[in-house]
Amino acid sequence: MLDVIRPDALLVVGDMSDGRTRIPGLLRQLRLPLACVLGNHDTGRDSSGGCLRHQLELLGDLHCGWSLRTLTPPGLAVVGGRPATSGGGHQLSQAATAVFGPVDLEDSASRIQRAALAADPALPLVLLAHCGPTGLGSEARDPCGRDWKRQACDWGDHDLALALERIRAKRSVPLVVFGHLHHTLRRQQGERITFLRDRRGTAYINAACVPRHGEDEQGRALRHFSWIHLGDEGVVRASHRWYGLGGELLYEELLWCAAPPQVPPSLPLQPVLERC
Repeated sequence: MLDVIRPDALLVVGDMSDGRTRIPGLLRQLRLPLACVLGNHDTGRDSSGGCLRHQLELLGDLHCGWSLRTLTPPGLAVVGGRPATSGGGHQLSQAATAVFGPVDLEDSASRIQRAALAADPALPLVLLAHCGPTGLGSEARDPCGRDWKRQACDWGDHDLALALERIRAKRSVPLVVFGHLHHTLRRQQGERITFLRDRRGTAYINAACVPRHGEDEQGRALRHFSWIHLGDEGVVRASHRWYGLGGELLYEELLWCAAPPQVPPSLPLQPVLERC
């Protein structure tokens, strides 16, 4: 399918499996610019860190946790957040500690900041994380809101938020991409806000559509991708897209458009959601 839809770059936000190796192996075979970070489920519930270490070995330089990966083409600097995070401020799991050692809040933020400031300033910078930063709201429906307990709160990563503020003192960050917190809220609370754009022009997109595979009412198989168009001034268009197995675009939910959208009349659209 990716050979048909041909994105300029593919960014993977983690939780590819519960430590199984099939998807990391497939990612190594793709012939397109790609960067990824690992999520908390990628540790395989192995507190020794062995499973996490094996995932990292399989991915090699595709994984950019705490590091810079430059994609040329299309000309994009991608910096990863803390690997294997499960959100909630700053917590290193036993598996992550076994692999990376003890990394405190300041150290983690500094690693992200150093990687970002080492990027070519002529390239647009994207922060890629498993969980998004704190500061995007504390309600259950916010992009990083806790929805599985009745007392909602901001469940973002504090180290990522600290790094972002420090980076933006030096250069612009047009886009932060993450996942972890599912679009459909628990306890029948509805749907999560999956896109925000702050006053400084940074766009945030939560790509955690779970499950990513599904069917429509006609029985057609669907595959979900979050889709971003970047321009010289930042994000030009953001949407969630559902493709058929042949790579045909079947549905699109428009999240943001810098100009009035030109929509083919045959393309069904979900309601437009904008957050400025």
